[in-house]
Amino acid sequence: MEGSRATPHPEVPGEPKKTTAALREKATAAIQGFGPINKIHQHLSAFHFYAHDMTRQLEAHHFCSHQNEEMRQCLIYDSPESDARLIGIEYIVSEELFLTLPDEEKPMWHSHEFEVKGGYLFMPGVPGPIQRKDLEKVCKTYGKTIHFWQVDRGDNLPLGIPQVMMALTRDGQLYDHLAQDVEKRYGVDFMEERKNRAYMEGLKHGIHPLANAAGKGLRTVLRETDCKPPPESVPRVFV
Repeated sequence: MEGSRATPHPEVPGEPKKTTAALREKATAAIQGFGPINKIHQHLSAFHFYAHDMTRQLEAHHFCSHQNEEMRQCLIYDSPESDARLIGIEYIVSEELFLTLPDEEKPMWHSHEFEVKGGYLFMPGVPGPIQRKDLEKVCKTYGKTIHFWQVDRGDNLPLGIPQVMMALTRDGQLYDHLAQDVEKRYGVDFMEERKNRAYMEGLKHGIHPLANAAGKGLRTVLRETDCKPPPESVPRVFV
C-alpha cells in the first residue's frame, strides 16, 4: 500500500483506549474548536538526521500551516498514518527573516536548498507541477527542527533530551536504502524530480556559513544549574 510504514511501529505502553473514552472524544470534538490544527494545509515528506550524529537518519512527515508569507510551522510525525507518533516540530522562515537572527542562533537552523533541488523533499500524492510551485519558495528558506521522540532508537516513549536536527546539504549523505524505500512506497523518483527542479533558484545570498550547525556537530546537553527563586512579594497598593 502506498505510503505504508516500512519499519516496525513500537507499541506505546498503556491501557488500550476504552469505549467511554472514545465517546468522550467524539463529544468534545463536536463542541470544541481546533483552530491551530485546522490551519494545517500541507504535508511535506523529507529526511532528518541528528545534528550531532549524521548516521542517525530518519523519515520525517511535516504537517504545516502558514503564519504568514515568511513563516510556517510544522508538526512532525514518524509517518502519515493515523497512529503516527508526534516526534518533533519545525519552524520554517524566509531567508530575509533568517538573516535577522543573532549569530549564536543561526547554527541551529538548516537550509532547504539542497533537499528541495535534489528532489528529496516532496508532497506525497500531489502532482509534480503543483507541488513545485510551493517548493520554489521552500527552496529559499531555513528551518529550525527539534525532535523530542527518538524513534530511530525504538523508544516507546519520548525519552531523553530534545535534540536539534539537520537536513541534507549535499549528495552522499543519505543512506541509499532509506532513499530507495521511500521512493518505492510513495512512487517517487528523486533523481527524476531533481531534473524537474533544476530551474529553481536558491537562496539569494547563498547558504549562510553559520547555518547547518556551521559545519560542526551540535548536541543538546542537560546541565544542573541554580534555580532562580521567585521575586519577593510586592505589597499590593489599593487605590
